[in-house]
Amino acid sequence: MEVLDGVRPGEAANADPSKPRLPAPKLYDYDTIVSKVKPNKELTESVEAAFAELAKGKVDVPLPMHIGIAETAAAGPGDCHIKGGYIEGAPTWTVKLACVSFYKNVEKGLPAGSGVFVVCDATNGGPKAVLHENRYLTDMRTGAAGAVCVKHLAVKGAKSVAFIGTGVIAESMARSTATVYGFEQGYGYSRNIDKATAFCDKMQKELGYDFKACDSAEEAVRNADVVFTQTPGGEWVLDLAWLKPHATIIASGSDQPTKNEIPPEVMKKAKVITDITAQCVRVGEVRSAVAAGVMKESDVHAELGEIINGSKKGRQGKELIVCDLTGTGAQDAAIGSYVMNVLD
Repeated sequence: MEVLDGVRPGEAANADPSKPRLPAPKLYDYDTIVSKVKPNKELTESVEAAFAELAKGKVDVPLPMHIGIAETAAAGPGDCHIKGGYIEGAPTWTVKLACVSFYKNVEKGLPAGSGVFVVCDATNGGPKAVLHENRYLTDMRTGAAGAVCVKHLAVKGAKSVAFIGTGVIAESMARSTATVYGFEQGYGYSRNIDKATAFCDKMQKELGYDFKACDSAEEAVRNADVVFTQTPGGEWVLDLAWLKPHATIIASGSDQPTKNEIPPEVMKKAKVITDITAQCVRVGEVRSAVAAGVMKESDVHAELGEIINGSKKGRQGKELIVCDLTGTGAQDAAIGSYVMNVLD
C-alpha cells in the first residue's frame, strides 16, 4: 500500500474531526446480557455450525494470545487470554478478552475472572458493540461445545453423565447439553462436597433429572457414560480403570501448557478428537500426551468439525473417546453474531 508523508490513504480523513466517522460501538452491560441471552438449541447449533465451518477452512481463527500478569505489589497475579475469529460470510467478527485467576480479587469480594467481547462489523471494520459479559458468554460457548460433543460422540442410548469439577463451567455444560440431549442420571464431584451437593441440587431442579453428589471422582466416573472434566487442570482427575469401555470424556480444563487433567494411559487408549488440533498440541490434553510419549499429533483421529461435516467418522460402537476442548475463536465469533441478533 502506498504511504504518503507517513499517512496511508483514508487515514487523513480519520484525523479530521469534520469528516464522517464510523458510529461508536454500543455498550451492553452484564445484567442486560444475562437477562436476554440464555442457553438454547439455536445457540448450541450456532456453535456447532462454527465448528463445521472451521473444519472446512472457512474460519479465520488465529492461535490464542496469552498475557501473564506477574504478581507484584502493584499487580496480579492473573492471566489474560485473547481469542477471536471471523466465519466466512458472517456479518460480524469477534475479538474476546478473558481475564482469569486474579485470585486477590476474592478477598475483596470480587470475582477472579472478567471479560469482554468486541463484536465488529464485517462490512466496514468498525466495532459494533462491546459486550461486558464477565465470562458469562465465554462459559456459555464452552458449554455449547460440550453439548455438541455429546450430540456427536456419546454412545447410543447414553443415560448417565458425570461432572468432575462443579463450578460455573460445569453448570454451563449441563445446561447447554440439555438443549440437545436428555440424560437420566447425573453425578457431581468436587473436592468440596458442599459445592458438589449445591451443584447437584441446582442442576436437578433446573434440568429435571436426578443428580447425586459423590464422595470421590471414582464413584462419579464409574457410573457415567459421559464424563465432563472442567477443573483448574493442576492434576489428573480420573483413572483408566474407572472408565466404562464406551465412555466419552469431554475435557475442557487444559487451556494452558501447564495444565493436564487426563492421564497418558487414557489418551493412549482412546480415540482422540480435538476442537482444533493446532491449538491442542500447544495447550491441551494432546500436548501433555505427546510430551509423555504416548501419542503423536498424527494420532489425533479428527477435529470435531470434521465429524459434524461427515468428512471423518465419529463414534464406531463401544469405544473410549476423549474430546480435547481448548476453546476456539470460531466459537467466540459464533456467539458474538448470535448475541448481536438477540440484542441489536
